[in-house]
Amino acid sequence: MSAVDLRLCAARVKQGDAAAFRQVVEHTRVNLYRLAARLMGNVADAEDALQDGYVSAYRGLVDGRYDGRAKLETWLYRIVANACIDQLRKRKPRGEESEIEAKFDGLVSAEARVALRELDAMLATLSPQDRAAIVLVHVEGMTVREAAETLGTTEGAMEQRLLRARAALRKKGDDQEATSG
Repeated sequence: MSAVDLRLCAARVKQGDAAAFRQVVEHTRVNLYRLAARLMGNVADAEDALQDGYVSAYRGLVDGRYDGRAKLETWLYRIVANACIDQLRKRKPRGEESEIEAKFDGLVSAEARVALRELDAMLATLSPQDRAAIVLVHVEGMTVREAAETLGTTEGAMEQRLLRARAALRKKGDDQEATSG
């Protein structure tokens, strides 16, 4: 896709050009969907969170809540991450039988599916905020500063979340090794 000035698109949406939001979605949906899928752990919930995020973003642009200080992508990451965190907080623990399995088209191996399921199970033990911190930094590759900005917190608080989350994951891994070994 050719380069699009997303800040210009945001300004056009604020001025009433709804079609400009389509360009925003087209240029951000792949990365935002990936983020939502990693945070939510399944495709159906990711699609719901992403849709909620885009609805919030559109309303925010129309209402002038995007001030242009941050990149539009960062602002959208924050909205989608918060939509995911909200859904994760509301989510009831799900049993294996109620889990919604993604419909893959054969491009994902059985081993990859098992690994993703195991990763999701480990991440599901974390609080929504700690899960978001781990995903943003260790999966999405953001710096601690970028992740803190995305989640609307300080770098120090983000470092604490990461330390807490890593310790919890390490303990979970050690516990699993002890019970299987």
